Amino acid sequence: MSEYSHEPTRGLPGVLPQDEHILWQSGPDWKNMAMTALHIRLSVAYFAAIAIWLATHNDAKSALAVSALGVCVVGLFTLFAWGVGRTTVYTLTNKRLVLRIGVALNKCINLPLSEIRAANLKMLPSGHGNIVLNLNGAPRLGYIMLWPHARSLRFVTPQPTLRAIPDARAFAALLLKATQAVQPVAPVEAKPQPSRDIPLMGAPA
Repeated sequence: MSEYSHEPTRGLPGVLPQDEHILWQSGPDWKNMAMTALHIRLSVAYFAAIAIWLATHNDAKSALAVSALGVCVVGLFTLFAWGVGRTTVYTLTNKRLVLRIGVALNKCINLPLSEIRAANLKMLPSGHGNIVLNLNGAPRLGYIMLWPHARSLRFVTPQPTLRAIPDARAFAALLLKATQAVQPVAPVEAKPQPSRDIPLMGAPA
């Protein structure tokens, strides 16, 4: 028996109604997520800089201790990213997005397509990408509850984020089409820029 054997359908909290069906289902690529959401390269650079500084100041023991600590921290971050990639399932139906998240305690977060006000795409290496969602109304989701499936540093108004999904451009087009079938959102034409969010859609003015 697996830890998700209670799910009637993989990644979903219950049986779908007759008028609802799955359009797409996937999860984050843990290697891309480790680099972009957990900033492992920044952690490596941080500990390496301290260790090198200590070594150049003839403090070899401290440099070795910092290096060992850095290896442990990066190892824990990597293990966490692998766990997130293993346990997370993103599901798009014709009516909602469902985020099954949580490494130790899994939970399902339902985001009706009718509540999506806007969405942005940020491309990552190898065709993967992040989809950042802007929801209508007051924020109902806590940042801690969502993390790492939330846009970085948006604590007051958390923005759910589908992290490091494969073939992100194709999914973005599918999300736009599914949302347009539910509410009158308009596609946003924007010139892609490296390392920048690409607007996908927004509610008409």
